[in-house]
Amino acid sequence: MSATSRMARHARRYATIIFLIGLTSTLSSTASAMSGAVAGGVHELQSRWAQIQYQTPERRRADGFDQLYQRARALIDAHPEAAELYIWAGIIRSSEAGAKGGLGALSLAKEAKSDLEKALAMDDTALDGSAYTSLGALYYQVPGWPIGFGDDDKARAMLQKALTIDPDGIDPLYLWGDFLHAQGHDAAARQALEKAMKAPSRPGRETADQGRREQIRQRLDALE
Repeated sequence: MSATSRMARHARRYATIIFLIGLTSTLSSTASAMSGAVAGGVHELQSRWAQIQYQTPERRRADGFDQLYQRARALIDAHPEAAELYIWAGIIRSSEAGAKGGLGALSLAKEAKSDLEKALAMDDTALDGSAYTSLGALYYQVPGWPIGFGDDDKARAMLQKALTIDPDGIDPLYLWGDFLHAQGHDAAARQALEKAMKAPSRPGRETADQGRREQIRQRLDALE
């Protein structure tokens, strides 16, 4: 296979699967550790993210996510100590990359990776370890070298770490199941996805939970 063909194949794969990265981190369990302003900012970002991801026409999502990312950066400028805001900046940029698709989205994925790594350095348990979950998703969904920074070994380590922090969370369980499916371990993938489907609902996160459960159902159907 030529280098051009390999790049095209990775571009199609990237455009198809990176949309899965859009995670819906839990606010309620960590709100007490945040200032009121930061908690309000996180709620604003995650609520708007869910509206764009699940209720906005696909052709308009990239622009919506870009606008929301600018809002996230403004909140970070106001509260540079808040790991939670860096996590959401990374989630939003990842989602924008998925909406944009193709190799041109790799630069956005790299920005997301940088934001998430900053969050890990500040507080790796923030938002129930969502930085680990999001980074794990990036590592297995982004093409590997020489095109991108994808790395299945790093993905596995990140996703497993996320599950040690939040073993019953809908997001880490879903991404773990999807990763296992991508690795060809469908029996283990089904177990993780079925557990994700039973994850507790999150107050105030109805749109996000509904959208995530639909993704879980689709993945389970693919395992039939």
